[in-house]
Amino acid sequence: MKKIVILQGHPDDGAKHLCHALADAYRAGAEAAGHQVSVIDVAALDFPLLRSKEEWENMPAPDVLLPAQAALLEADHIAIFFPLWLGSLPARLKGFFEQVFRPAMAGGKTDLQSWGKLMRGCSVRIFVTMGMPAIAFRLFFLSHGIRFFERNVLRFTGCGPIRRSLVGNVEGLGERGCRAWLDKARSLGEKGL
Repeated sequence: MKKIVILQGHPDDGAKHLCHALADAYRAGAEAAGHQVSVIDVAALDFPLLRSKEEWENMPAPDVLLPAQAALLEADHIAIFFPLWLGSLPARLKGFFEQVFRPAMAGGKTDLQSWGKLMRGCSVRIFVTMGMPAIAFRLFFLSHGIRFFERNVLRFTGCGPIRRSLVGNVEGLGERGCRAWLDKARSLGEKGL
């Protein structure tokens, strides 16, 4: 059994969206299979955005983010859910990663070797919802907004393998399409993938 962290990255905590339903289905599958699951809802956390290199290098993460930092370091697998906004992660989710992944998290070290060992052995599944067809995002936009995140944040910290599920055309999915994605999320949760 795995220690799984579900990271809900939808910035709107005032309404339920497909990202929330997918994360709930994933959690239900993971818990049914006996995995140890914790959930981090980024929208529910009150933290400032970083404003300088000095802050990032020399100040600790805000106290509200310390449990998230610890959970991520202990995780065997992370499932990240977010909507595509302007071709990438919502700003709040990016700000979360900037706050959490600080040199203090890597024992104060800033060298590439230390960062590359930080999360070694932790697999990741990224679920991204978007209005456009997923194939258009892959072929026309080359998944650029997700690829930078995979390379510059997740792989940089040693995570791998990294898999993605792109849920396109969310407004046109209909009940049948939504049900198929929820079933897939539940199945992936059961397998810890």
